[in-house]
Amino acid sequence: MYNIRVYFVRLTLAVCAVSLARPADMPNALTAKEKKEGFVLLFNGKDLSGWDGAPGLWSVKAGAIIGSSEGHPLNHNTFLIYHDYYADFDLRFDIKLRNHNSGMQFRSQREPDWVVTGYQADASEVDDQKSAWGNFYEEQGQGRLLMKAPDEGWQKVKSSVRHGDWNQYEVIADGHHLILRLNGLESINQKVEKTAAGVIAIQLHMGPPMEVQVRNIRLKSLK
Repeated sequence: MYNIRVYFVRLTLAVCAVSLARPADMPNALTAKEKKEGFVLLFNGKDLSGWDGAPGLWSVKAGAIIGSSEGHPLNHNTFLIYHDYYADFDLRFDIKLRNHNSGMQFRSQREPDWVVTGYQADASEVDDQKSAWGNFYEEQGQGRLLMKAPDEGWQKVKSSVRHGDWNQYEVIADGHHLILRLNGLESINQKVEKTAAGVIAIQLHMGPPMEVQVRNIRLKSLK
């Protein structure tokens, strides 16, 4: 009888734990904790409302933003750009790459023809010696020279990268202080020069046909 009671208590606790954790596992849904902390969703999981990008390159499928250059050769990097500007924030999102290079721009400036310049949380699916996961980058600026070493971020998180699968990125920009985390591991923690508000944007890189998927984009303003 005791063993049966223990079994049912453990089963009940497990079911409760799953039910409490389920919202966190659902794409494009805030947990109760995130709501309390002041996070908001930047992507509704259904369409590209609030975002702007070149026609034919961006779509939504199965609760994810999909950027693909298949059949659309690019002569420059192009971006899907969110309409609001942010300066100080905690930004979290899931990203998956089929191949090549992408990333999330922040504190960036919008240029014509869906071009963006500025800071980026970098990502790439190439060989391990050249990967950019976890790196801090400046699009059309200093590139990787912003970091202490050209692959500083990658060296810190390469053991945690889920190649071809979803990876969780976090960008904390608070004044001159920047922190990047990938799958819970800190890759960058340093001072930055640019603190002005800018756009958030997803990169689709020129070069070979590629695909990037992004979901669960949520942000908390810090100031």
